[in-house]
Amino acid sequence: MNNINEKLDGKTILITGGTGSFGRMMLNTLLKESVHEIRILSRHEDLQVQMKREVQDERVKFFLGDVRDYERCLEVTKGVDIVFHAAALKHISEIERHPMEAVKTNILGTWNLKKSCIENNVNHVVGISTDKAVKPINVYGMTKAIDERILLNRETEFATNFSVVRYGNVIGSRGSVIPYWYSLAKNHQDLPITDEGMTRFWITLDEAIKLVLFALKNPFMICVKNFKAFALIDLARIYKEEFSVREKIIGIRAGEKIHECLLTDYEMRKSKLDNGYYKVDLNSKDVTRNVSDFSSDKAEKIGYEEMKTLLKKEGLL
Repeated sequence: MNNINEKLDGKTILITGGTGSFGRMMLNTLLKESVHEIRILSRHEDLQVQMKREVQDERVKFFLGDVRDYERCLEVTKGVDIVFHAAALKHISEIERHPMEAVKTNILGTWNLKKSCIENNVNHVVGISTDKAVKPINVYGMTKAIDERILLNRETEFATNFSVVRYGNVIGSRGSVIPYWYSLAKNHQDLPITDEGMTRFWITLDEAIKLVLFALKNPFMICVKNFKAFALIDLARIYKEEFSVREKIIGIRAGEKIHECLLTDYEMRKSKLDNGYYKVDLNSKDVTRNVSDFSSDKAEKIGYEEMKTLLKKEGLL
């Protein structure tokens, strides 16, 4: 990671959606580096106040605002070298009920940010995307798929580099099923399972950060780590054994997949594997043939004991 860390030295960095789980972890990572300034942009004033109390470092600057506001994006990207773009509406069930709100943030907000970064000659923007953007079946995934195309589009000439990373469910992140189930299990409540056959990609926040830093070396690429997957029914079994709770099958929800996919077969044909990371250039010729989707039902699985160790390490077991 040394050559990546050199890219951060003396730089001014902006994190959009900076008060979320990713933003907090990225902030902690950047504070260990020789960065010049870290800007946090978010619309959550209460979370910003909490972060100000927790972070005592004069390099950190807080900006209240929304990526829906182009003028605000233009203001906060002045003098910025690198942007980590994590601002998004992402709760699937809520977005299904309010699709235009997701369009305003996830699509138009990204367009505002891209225009601002080009105008202010930002060096590199890394967009934080999701497995939901691959073969999307819900509004969230559809908006993030367009979000990716906006960032990677090069129909005009400009100096700013753009990259996109995709990952699955982050262990311990806000909104993840794991802290929710952990809270239920500790209180001896049933664990709601939508489908017994469901699988998901699981990563730690640390792995997510390393993927994002890897993307700084790979402009105009979709970057995906060769992640492992785990069945939700086995995750429930871990909590059942530890807390003697029961599971409750509630049926699949609107916009929910049985298995998740990080790369389509089309993208896999255009991918190269680099030290455990897939790099995809959508404008390149096919690199490989006879490949299938990189999906959670076909991916290498996390071992049962390995998952328990991960949960304990993250304070969720």
